[in-house]
Amino acid sequence: MSVFLSQLRGELRKLFARKRTYIGFAAFLAVEVLIVVLLNLPKPKSSIRRIIEDAGYLADEYFGGLTLAVMILTWTTVLIGALYLALVSGDIVAKDVEDGALRMILCRPVSRARLITLKYLACLIYTVVLTLFIGVSALITGFIWGGVGGLFVYDPLQGVFALFSAGEGLGRFALALAALAGVQFSVTSLGFGLSCLRLKPAAATVLTLSYFFLDSIFQRLPYFESLQPWFITTHMSAWIHCFDARIPWTRIGQDFIYLFAIDLTLFLGGLLIFDRRDLK
Repeated sequence: MSVFLSQLRGELRKLFARKRTYIGFAAFLAVEVLIVVLLNLPKPKSSIRRIIEDAGYLADEYFGGLTLAVMILTWTTVLIGALYLALVSGDIVAKDVEDGALRMILCRPVSRARLITLKYLACLIYTVVLTLFIGVSALITGFIWGGVGGLFVYDPLQGVFALFSAGEGLGRFALALAALAGVQFSVTSLGFGLSCLRLKPAAATVLTLSYFFLDSIFQRLPYFESLQPWFITTHMSAWIHCFDARIPWTRIGQDFIYLFAIDLTLFLGGLLIFDRRDLK
């Protein structure tokens, strides 16, 4: 086990030594600041205040840092998060193959299964780190601009409308952030699986993004409402339901089982394909 952990640390050092690994962190900071600035303009701010007041609540109590943080997560993680997760996961195997690094690594007494497992775990850890960074930075940015207040969540596509006190809202935010990291594993798993194929790093990244963008588009079309359970982005929205007045644990659990099955299939498929590849 000590050898495995040492190898995992080495894989993480190599991953975080690449400059492109940090593009997502910088991009999210810029987007978060931009969103908060735009939301504090008179017209967007008045629209949000009107929704809260129409529900019979005081806008000053709920339009604060927590509300801004959830809005940032809702609007950025689906598209922008997928972009940078696909960039890293689609690169992690394909780039080493392209550079010839894997041929040198496999000259040593290490199995391909262990090598692929280490790289996959490194991708999952990166996913958690990036998601936590997004959530914490969004919360800090929201508190700086909006102060401390209650939490207002409104997502008409998922049928979520809820208001919480500051203490309960912070707990719901932490729960939703953990769930968000879990659903984002599916983006990472697809990018990783494609990276194990005979593809260039850029091709694996583009194919991953293309799949999730198309899946998201079709999932939102009313004509395909009967097919929604088959779209992966339908199940990836499980995290937002952590803000329901009564958390639908059964539904969230079913969504995570579905996503876990997909993640495991993509990992095992990538492992089997890579194990049979000729890297000479």
